[in-house]
Amino acid sequence: MYALILAGGKGERLRPLTDTLPKPMVPVCGKPILEHQVEWLKAGGVTDVVFLAGYRWEAIKDHFGDGKGFGINAHYSVEDSPLGRGGAIKAGFPKVPRSEETVVVLNGDVITDETLDNLSAYHQERKSANDSHLATIMVVPMVSPYGLVDMDPSGAVTGFREKVEMEHWINAGIYLFDRAIVDELPDQGDHETGTFPRLAQAGQLAALRSRRFWRSIDSFKDLDEAEAHVGGR
Repeated sequence: MYALILAGGKGERLRPLTDTLPKPMVPVCGKPILEHQVEWLKAGGVTDVVFLAGYRWEAIKDHFGDGKGFGINAHYSVEDSPLGRGGAIKAGFPKVPRSEETVVVLNGDVITDETLDNLSAYHQERKSANDSHLATIMVVPMVSPYGLVDMDPSGAVTGFREKVEMEHWINAGIYLFDRAIVDELPDQGDHETGTFPRLAQAGQLAALRSRRFWRSIDSFKDLDEAEAHVGGR
């Protein structure tokens, strides 16, 4: 199985760590985010990883090389100019053999305890029920970024709550794509704003709800939370 990892992020909110590294190479408990992702992918049966890179991409190549030292085959698709996430995925697809019907795609800044096996099983289940099914995305509960204040009808404060899980679900940045999706991807631009809405309208997109640990590492607070979780495993 092949995986495509969007690994070109600049991570400006993680400066100065990202002055010399792409965001996916920021260390979590001593290992780059990408190395945690490679281990996660390997556990789900992935043998080949295509790093979709751009900013400071040499740091990724220097670390992983041909991938043999990490138990994978590493490939690189490097942007000469920014293509957007959807464009980067489309540009990386030629690195995947045509014999591969299903491809894992993930943002290079996420860490999760959800398993690729669960996502794969759900994707195959949906595809068996709908031949036109093209993509499965993982979604996680939206957690309020603010503390909530509980009040009674009179306005008296009865309590406070932090990290409250809301009723909405958000895109976790982890996907399984059928190879046929390549024709739906933009040459330049974002798959989340163009491709996904079209697939949803056509009934070709499904979501796996996950409540297992997930963190998109966009800030030092996210990095601290990811390190606390990974270090406590």
